[in-house]
Amino acid sequence: MYRSWPFVALAIIAIAAFVTPLLPLSNPLSMDVAHRLARPSASHWLGQDEYGRDVLTRLLWGARVSLLVAATSTAAACILGTALGMIGGLLGPLAEFLAVRSMDIVLCFPPLLLALLVVTLLGPGASTLIPVLALVYLPGFARVAYAGVLAVRSQEYVEAMRVLGASSSRILLRTVLPNIGGPLLVQISLAASSAVVLESGLSFLGLGVVPPASSWGLMIAAARTTMAQAPWLLLWPCLALSVTILTLNAACDALRDANDPHRRLSGRRRLMDALAPGMLPHTGPVLEVQGLTVAIATPGGTIYPVREVSLRLRPGETLAIVGESGSGKSLLGLSIMGLLPLAARPISGAVWVNGNELLRAPESELQRLRGNRMAMVFQDPLSSLNPVHRVGDQIAEVLQAHKRLSNSAAKAKAIALLTRVGIPDPVRRARVFSFEMSGGMRQRAMIAMAVANSPSLLIADEPTTALDVTIQAQVLELMATLKRDGNMGMVFITHSLPVVAEIADTVAVMYAGEIVEHGDAIAVFANPLHPYTAALLRSAPSENGSLPACVPGIVPPINALPPGCIFAPRCDHRRPACEAARPPLVNATPGRMTRCVRWQELQACAPSIGAVA
Repeated sequence: MYRSWPFVALAIIAIAAFVTPLLPLSNPLSMDVAHRLARPSASHWLGQDEYGRDVLTRLLWGARVSLLVAATSTAAACILGTALGMIGGLLGPLAEFLAVRSMDIVLCFPPLLLALLVVTLLGPGASTLIPVLALVYLPGFARVAYAGVLAVRSQEYVEAMRVLGASSSRILLRTVLPNIGGPLLVQISLAASSAVVLESGLSFLGLGVVPPASSWGLMIAAARTTMAQAPWLLLWPCLALSVTILTLNAACDALRDANDPHRRLSGRRRLMDALAPGMLPHTGPVLEVQGLTVAIATPGGTIYPVREVSLRLRPGETLAIVGESGSGKSLLGLSIMGLLPLAARPISGAVWVNGNELLRAPESELQRLRGNRMAMVFQDPLSSLNPVHRVGDQIAEVLQAHKRLSNSAAKAKAIALLTRVGIPDPVRRARVFSFEMSGGMRQRAMIAMAVANSPSLLIADEPTTALDVTIQAQVLELMATLKRDGNMGMVFITHSLPVVAEIADTVAVMYAGEIVEHGDAIAVFANPLHPYTAALLRSAPSENGSLPACVPGIVPPINALPPGCIFAPRCDHRRPACEAARPPLVNATPGRMTRCVRWQELQACAPSIGAVA
């Protein structure tokens, strides 16, 4: 149960302040000098001030002024500052400089001195205090939002929304903003509390609310001069300030906790179930990659983590891209989706998906295709799903990003998609958060999001790595069923050869940014034509229980590739000719390609290089 008293107390303070004109109180400006400094009585519950005015009446009118100034200035600073911080954090260096770094100029001035300067120039009054305080607290909101966006934008669930074709504005409002709401609520409580204090302090100095209007700061300043005769006059405004500030802080903390699903809900149930099908067929080439090369500029020079990659995928096929970590597999998948990091760029080649050329397409066209005609499933579903949105809402958002559907229709289709991917009790599961699901169910939910709009191309980037063997088999079976029944082309990125043997039709083996072997999966497993492929096969667990053999050495850094054949330093079959020149990718046999100059010699002694069935 969450604390409700701060909301009740804050509501009482706000209602008392804003209904003050309707209460049967005396005029706050009415003076009774004959009874100045009178003690509390039945007619004046809190006594009378130095002019004989009713203290309770002036206290309520002062609350009205203080809360109005604090609420208005905080709201203005929050809206504008959050917008600037989010834009600067998500839209790149120029937006960051204009939206965030400009706030550093304001931060150079202490808040009180800045407020004093502006009020001195423009004159005192509530109408001056509101924009002054908004300017004072604007950098705080901008920096909190900016820091929150920097922390969130690298999460895979933000990247997943880009993959699904969401626009930048939708990502900011629906994905990023809810995840930085907690720190913003804390900043709101700090700004509102500080605004109440700063307004009172400026009024105390005669630079805030202008007499004879009522203000807590003016009441404190007046009571200070009569402390010896009537010390209780100082107690009431100070007590009102303290209670209001504590209530504001407690209310914002409670609101932050109430909006944190990790606090609000608990329990993770491990559930597993079967598969379900259904996608629309697609004819023609699904994916064509020709001579793709990706460059990254570094302080030490330009590197090329993906070089001269060519692939072709037909409907209903699965192409497995295999290789060790650092081979360029994931970067190739991101290149196809148009989601390369800012530092990376394709410098040559072309990528077609359903006949649409992607490398030179504008971002608006890529948004139309992502999540619609092409989709991607990431390795870790927990970080790919947004933790503050319910699973059903996230699937519905994918549908509404590309189709004109009402909320009810989108949610109904989301439930149907959860049913298709084999999640039991889909109506209830659509209402849970991602952390309430098991790993297998989260991955099924991610697959449901990916296939929501019936894509013809699905890129799966190691989607079973974080799962145990049983759940891994279920997810693989589900994806194979979706592919087969929907005639969907699938690119499956993995380093696990047993997974490849189970799901792939064709295999492309990548090493240090290059494809070193390509061909039919059965043929590649039975008779590898490149020593690296053979070494990977030897390193896989065998059915007879014999120990696997590790691949000696490591993948070379992209900025320090060896001359000649890149795999030569790790190859047991290297010759001086292997290190003389970089071997091309050649057609070895029909449907088979290899990047080894000795493939014919090695084919003759295939058992010695360790092919496994």
